[in-house]
Amino acid sequence: MRPDLAAKYDLRVPRYTSYPTAPHFHPGVTGETYRKWLGGLDPALELSLYLHVAFCADMCWFCGCHTKVTRRYAPVATYMEAVWREIEMVADALPQRMLARHIHFGGGSPTILTPTDFVKTVELLKSKFLLRDQSEIAVELDPRTADETYIKALGSVGVTRASIGVQDLDPEVQKAINRIQPYEVSERVVGWLRQYGVSEVNVDLVYGLPHQTLDGLLKTIDTALTGFKPRRVALFGYAHVPWMKKHQRLIPEAALPDTDTRWQMYEQGCKMLADHGFVQIGLDHFAAPDDAMAIALKNKTLNRNFQGYTTDTASTLIGFGASGIGSLPQGYVVNEGEVHAYQRLISDGMLATSRGIAISDDDRLRREIIERLMCDLEVDIDAVAATHKVDAAQFDAEIDTLGPLQADGLVTVDGRRLTVTEEGRTLVRAVCAAFDRYLKAGEQRHSKAV
Repeated sequence: MRPDLAAKYDLRVPRYTSYPTAPHFHPGVTGETYRKWLGGLDPALELSLYLHVAFCADMCWFCGCHTKVTRRYAPVATYMEAVWREIEMVADALPQRMLARHIHFGGGSPTILTPTDFVKTVELLKSKFLLRDQSEIAVELDPRTADETYIKALGSVGVTRASIGVQDLDPEVQKAINRIQPYEVSERVVGWLRQYGVSEVNVDLVYGLPHQTLDGLLKTIDTALTGFKPRRVALFGYAHVPWMKKHQRLIPEAALPDTDTRWQMYEQGCKMLADHGFVQIGLDHFAAPDDAMAIALKNKTLNRNFQGYTTDTASTLIGFGASGIGSLPQGYVVNEGEVHAYQRLISDGMLATSRGIAISDDDRLRREIIERLMCDLEVDIDAVAATHKVDAAQFDAEIDTLGPLQADGLVTVDGRRLTVTEEGRTLVRAVCAAFDRYLKAGEQRHSKAV
């Protein structure tokens, strides 16, 4: 990316893991709303389940997740009692026992759970939902708190995929983000995963961290790929939002790479991953050519949800736990994020929904346009509009606003067919923003485009 373009389009735009995006959810969607939506689901639909473990043993200063730090297990045990009760309540609200194709444990840090509680959670899900041999169970792992007994428990209940948070292997960077994690720690956990049958390993890396250099990032990428041999890699840009995450104030802004260096990190990081044979998926994911995600990209069946890019085709995502977020045909729901308030609601027999949004036909139409751009880097607006039985001409004004991006060679426009160029890939979110009726350009609540 040319330096002048990097500066020109250094915008704040949503990540588009949903549309409308989370800042536009409101408290008018309540637990009773959610209960009605659950009861109104088509029993033939496949579900995707997300469980949020809202605790960590330490706070990583770069973290943007909803989490609490604890060194005692008692608060975690109390929290999991509420999560188990929520699972039962949601299952009871459904029209019948429904099929779950994907189960994802995120956080926080799921590795803070005892092996016994992790196994109990999976067994409860299996009793309340239908799972098949092809159903995927994925877990996000912090290698610093995952011991062999825990990994063995994952294998025993059929976990199929693990995402390893590596971030960066440079000791100075690790110190600056309060995450000391030597290579050998991650290497040991990856070995246990494969030993106990969790064969699909993802690695998460981050660019734009304090004191991170281009050479250091490239060394981390090369070492992680060579040593861990992952099937998928995520290369995320660090989102510095200290007005939202107060612990990020512990990171001095002067230590962060400047905009030009961030662009170089992203572009050179992508090139190194391609040189290792990985296929780039959308903005920031990479997969082996024979991986299901790369195949979905080729077949144009790739999707995007709150976990990022996915092969999951379920139209309904159910979130459990504090700040758990769900997507249903009727709209989006978010659980109460404060742990104690979440637990009180569940204890009182109430679903813990604190906000959400019912979506309109126009939202569904724009969501499909945005999702295809995010996943395929192209969209035929005439074709999408036809499937929704509307006139595509209504988007001509939005297409016209892409003139500057088109003039700079970042997107091509052929009638109503849009294609993000390879140089424009990093700015795909800016292209999507043209179709976002809710967005006020440059809102501080969003992270930078790259």
